[in-house]
Amino acid sequence: MNLHLQRYLELLGEERGLAMNTLQSYRRDLAQYLGYLAEKSVRLEDSSRVHIQGYFLHLKKLGRASATVNRCLVSIRSFYQYLVAEHVLDHDPAVGLEAPRLERKMPSVLTVEEVGRLLEAPRTDTPYGLRDKAMLELLYATGIRVTELVSLDRGHVYLDLGFIRCSGKGEKERMIPIHPQAALWLQRYLESGSGGQDGDTGALFANHLGGRLSRQGFWKIIKKHAADSGILGEITPHTLRHSFAVHLLENGADLKALQEMLGHADLSSTIMYVKSNPERMKDIYNRAHPRTGMVTP
Repeated sequence: MNLHLQRYLELLGEERGLAMNTLQSYRRDLAQYLGYLAEKSVRLEDSSRVHIQGYFLHLKKLGRASATVNRCLVSIRSFYQYLVAEHVLDHDPAVGLEAPRLERKMPSVLTVEEVGRLLEAPRTDTPYGLRDKAMLELLYATGIRVTELVSLDRGHVYLDLGFIRCSGKGEKERMIPIHPQAALWLQRYLESGSGGQDGDTGALFANHLGGRLSRQGFWKIIKKHAADSGILGEITPHTLRHSFAVHLLENGADLKALQEMLGHADLSSTIMYVKSNPERMKDIYNRAHPRTGMVTP
């Protein structure tokens, strides 16, 4: 690995406390960029704005999504700022570069009826079926990310209070309420003794070996139960999270409260769910605007 990149990643991890997933994204983005420069026989110290723009053109030719190109730009900008601060470079060639316009795709969302079928799919008379039922109920009850779900420990569950404690992006913790139905199935799961057996982590949801269930493992589980329940649309690990957000908004949830539950740092990420339902936006406007109903000739 490039020595400058290695030191930069150490800085991000030790001083800024970035999450492992975020560090891995920076590592991957920057390693690919440095690989591109090497292919062009360009030293990092000799790189310029032209080389950065050429790299983004290269990514687009490869068919990379706008969101991916945008993330790479953020990584490269930050890396060059570090290089200037460390006096590796005397100027920043990434200054003023604009991010490509994002073509944000509306998330895939299940109907309330489809969610009901999905939650009823697991056979709760088996240990793994009970685990799957508890997971799906908890995911739809809280809207947490799948990475957050599989990272939960038994000590993060407070059934007597009706909350779970979740560690999200940037290791920021938040308390999220869970409704009684999800709490009931989670209680049954915990009482069955089917939880993780990993004494070091106390994983809440375990795989067949007794260790912590992985994100990939959960994806296989939700796809299986979606097929069993006759759901034909696309299912991703975040489908229940997206459905949770849209369904809460449709039933009158406050946008700011939803932002806190989802763990969004920026309200614009939450507004995406409003945009997926223009009628909902119109309803919010009509209920909130002080001059609604005051039409005079």
